[in-house]
Amino acid sequence: MARDVASEKPEEQWHPARLIPVVGIRSTKEREQRATSALLAVMGIVPSFGKAVLSYIGAPSGRISTFTEVQFEDEDGTAIPDGAIIVEWGKTRWVCLVEVKTGNSELAADQVNRYMKIAVANGFDAVLTISNQLVSSPDALPFALRKTLAKKLTVRHISWFRILTEAVTKYQHHGVSDPEQAWILGQLIDYLDSEHSGAGGFDGMGADWVPIRNAARQHTLTPDDKGVVSVAADWVQFIEYLCLGLRQNLGRDVSPVYPRKSNAKSRLVGHRETLGTLGKLKATIKVPDAVGPIDIEADLQARQVTTSVEVRAPRKGKATTRVNWLVRQLKDAPPNTRIEAKFPYARDTGRALVADARQSPTALLLAADPKKEPSLFIVAVSREMGEKRGKGRGSFVATTREHVLDFYREVVQTLTAWQPKPPKLPEPQTEEEPERASGQAITPAALPSEILSFDENEPLDSPALEENGDTAPT
Repeated sequence: MARDVASEKPEEQWHPARLIPVVGIRSTKEREQRATSALLAVMGIVPSFGKAVLSYIGAPSGRISTFTEVQFEDEDGTAIPDGAIIVEWGKTRWVCLVEVKTGNSELAADQVNRYMKIAVANGFDAVLTISNQLVSSPDALPFALRKTLAKKLTVRHISWFRILTEAVTKYQHHGVSDPEQAWILGQLIDYLDSEHSGAGGFDGMGADWVPIRNAARQHTLTPDDKGVVSVAADWVQFIEYLCLGLRQNLGRDVSPVYPRKSNAKSRLVGHRETLGTLGKLKATIKVPDAVGPIDIEADLQARQVTTSVEVRAPRKGKATTRVNWLVRQLKDAPPNTRIEAKFPYARDTGRALVADARQSPTALLLAADPKKEPSLFIVAVSREMGEKRGKGRGSFVATTREHVLDFYREVVQTLTAWQPKPPKLPEPQTEEEPERASGQAITPAALPSEILSFDENEPLDSPALEENGDTAPT
């Protein structure tokens, strides 16, 4: 009996075959071995991806060879680092030992220091650690190391989520020319993205989140309370996780903005003081070519998360013209978008929702001096904060990440910085026009018409404005 093949496709319910399966993992050790082998193998098979990962440790360009379960003998017996990477060019080679952790396992300083000692004894060049511990930069290590050994070789740390980000960026945005290499890289992405692989990245705000959140709401929190440092450290990791996720979406480097001359320790102290004193977590991230950095503030007392961006006002045009210039760019912004206008040499500011500013630009101007031109706008959106500690639906991590993505999509990427128009030369003189004698007074008739007049109805969609232009609100 014939069947309608077009309407009956049982394979739609089947699981596709994977080059790197996540099923059958029986222990933490096996999960680490599988993740290590998969990563190192793909680094060798897809050289452009391998080079991108090794750039974080300063490896040279060359032919990449990778190995797992390498063994060495030292005074403590047999040492087995998870892997090794060799880069060769000509008669020279660069060697790096690799130590890997998955899931919630953290790197042990004693173990890493032992491998560093082995690397120095064998004349190797580097030690690379990989785990789910997110750090602000590869040289910001999540463990203590011996300074005497650190002077003799390079030691770097990369999170699994950063590795996943490199793979996604290479696969989706930069492209891999060889179709077989592209497919293999896609298989690694599928594996790392699975929660069963143990390499999924940031898991949430940790066990101290709920009591710290509640204490902040009750105004009883202090910087010395137990758990404040832990939550502050989770916040640092979350911001790194957020930036890497944005990079996966945009294909551009997105990074946290840190105070000058700060380090990981001083920044953690700053977050602890802000959280314990104000009940707030603050951060700033930078997206290349955006109108400005994005500020993120989580107010645990008010249970709100606010994202904002500063936009410098045009340096020309009337006060209402400058407001209209901004409002026109926010035509698709959510209704609860608010704008704050700041003025030079003035303490007072103007505040209004974007809809109110659209109807009446004067809502953002100073009541005492409505003709005073604003110099800076702050565009912000607030939302209710997620309260759960993990990263699932309704969690702080999930709702904050969604909020930042929406704010970038609906507000930041629509904004363009103001640019002045270049000065214009006067029209060339025709043969019929008599030449003006040297020293002759310039009369209005001798000036180009565009200098004398300005079209009040000229559209302001362009970031550039004229000197005295203004438009009616739309």
